[in-house]
Amino acid sequence: MAQQVQGVIAPGRNEPVRVETIVVPDPGPGEAVVKIQACGVCHTDLHYKQGGINDEFPFLLGHEAAGIVESVGAGVTDVAPGDFVVLNWRAVCGQCRACLRGRPWYCFATHNAGQKMTLLDGTELSPALGIGAFAEKTLVAAGQCTKVDPAVAPEVAGLLGCGVMAGIGAAINTGNVGRGDSVAVIGCGGVGDAAVVGSRLAGAAKIIAVDIDDRKLAKATEMGATHTVNSRTTDPVEAIRELTGGFGADVVIEAVGRPETYQQAFYARDLAGTVVLVGVPTPEMKLELPLLDVFGRGGALKSSWYGDCLPSRDFPMLIDLHQQGRIDLGAFVTETIGLGDVEKAFARMHEGDVLRSVVVL
Repeated sequence: MAQQVQGVIAPGRNEPVRVETIVVPDPGPGEAVVKIQACGVCHTDLHYKQGGINDEFPFLLGHEAAGIVESVGAGVTDVAPGDFVVLNWRAVCGQCRACLRGRPWYCFATHNAGQKMTLLDGTELSPALGIGAFAEKTLVAAGQCTKVDPAVAPEVAGLLGCGVMAGIGAAINTGNVGRGDSVAVIGCGGVGDAAVVGSRLAGAAKIIAVDIDDRKLAKATEMGATHTVNSRTTDPVEAIRELTGGFGADVVIEAVGRPETYQQAFYARDLAGTVVLVGVPTPEMKLELPLLDVFGRGGALKSSWYGDCLPSRDFPMLIDLHQQGRIDLGAFVTETIGLGDVEKAFARMHEGDVLRSVVVL
């Protein structure tokens, strides 16, 4: 029997979000209903609200979440009611050409729930990243549920569902940061700070945090940055080169998603170095680089989707590292809020006041 729950929707482009009654159907084959315990307020949700992803309004926002599986549909064997799970937005299919080549983190046919959640009047909702977790309960594909140790607080575990995994994975999986490497991270919000943590975990010798906000640079230092650059007052390319013997960093991670910061990343890397784009651009943005520079500088220009993670492998591993005290996922949580506070959380995010606001239900 379908259930009625409270959830946060974005009704139209740049309109304030609001709490509405959401109708959640019973899970069909391959689906699961999850009772949400916590969901982080991610910049991607703001992109959805602003129409920067697509215009399939109304959106049911929220995707960086953890909770308890309440019920499952036919054919579901990997999770069961009562399991504590982190939700992921790239549930691999196991059958596409990427999966069959042994690269499931590039899966080209990821799963989402086949049924739609709706408003009371029957209006179909578009769940953010196929999840829609600013809600008391949500319907997802069962493959979007990754079991982790239930001893971890939901507001901490849920962060692996997007931002923390994206940043750590950008360093470890996409950037292949290694022992002794120099790394620069441009943009020190939640994803950028996670890239700092990932670089430290990988053994980078020098981690240079770049931002225009001294508060964020201070937080990046707490997370493991060895040097900071305020790019509002200092040329970041020259500063990064100066800090790396005049050469540039081995890996530069761009966690902003803007053409100007991408150009900074491109020129701040060493010859044959790597640029990783993990910041999410908007559709109208264009990039112009001299093709001769792309050729002459060598190296690799990579995009990092979800930190090129494999949730079944990476989520439990990072939870274990947190429990061992080797990374502090709790350091990313600035505040916990209710469903009715999401609009205020977006404003605080815009002002740079928080690393992560987390909705707790």
